[in-house]
Amino acid sequence: MSMATTGMIAGMGLAFAGYFGGFGAFLLVAALGAIGFVAGRFLDGDLELGDFFRPRDGRGR
Repeated sequence: MSMATTGMIAGMGLAFAGYFGGFGAFLLVAALGAIGFVAGRFLDGDLELGDFFRPRDGRGR
């Protein structure tokens, strides 16, 4: 299992307590799952911090 998957499961596990709270809890689970997934990709080395700040039109390099 990759670090990205582990991070996503951890984020969703932490947010599971909010599951019983309704739609707001659903959004919390989704947000923490996404944060965990991105953190896992970052720890795997598949994602770099500069990927978030580099322009998409290729002018950055």
